[in-house]
Amino acid sequence: MAARGKHDQHLVRQLFRLSFAHGELSAERVSGVLAYIEKHPPTHPLALLKAYHRLIAAELAKQHAVIEHAGPISAATTAAIAAAMSKRYGRTITATPKPQSNLLAGLRVQVGDDVYEASISNQLAGLASAV
Repeated sequence: MAARGKHDQHLVRQLFRLSFAHGELSAERVSGVLAYIEKHPPTHPLALLKAYHRLIAAELAKQHAVIEHAGPISAATTAAIAAAMSKRYGRTITATPKPQSNLLAGLRVQVGDDVYEASISNQLAGLASAV
């Protein structure tokens, strides 16, 4: 966390926890946190806001799957991957397909920091490093 001292880091974590309603990130709560920060500016507001932004962005990334693909991908496949990821993580995951020309065939799915890859490019890279 880029927030300056322990007090700022603790405040960022508290504000982040307050951004959830019923276990899910709430846009209304985030707005409330930002309004609070505006009315009661902390000692280092820019560092605090940057740290808070990083936590929120990481949390949002956990709720979305980016499906990189080489060829065409159907809406049904995208929906099936979103459903499978939602079941795996126990929360609603949305999905967006993203064409990727460097993939020879297959898919790469990223949810937050987790990457699931079943592409020929990855398999060939593994073979090349083994030789």
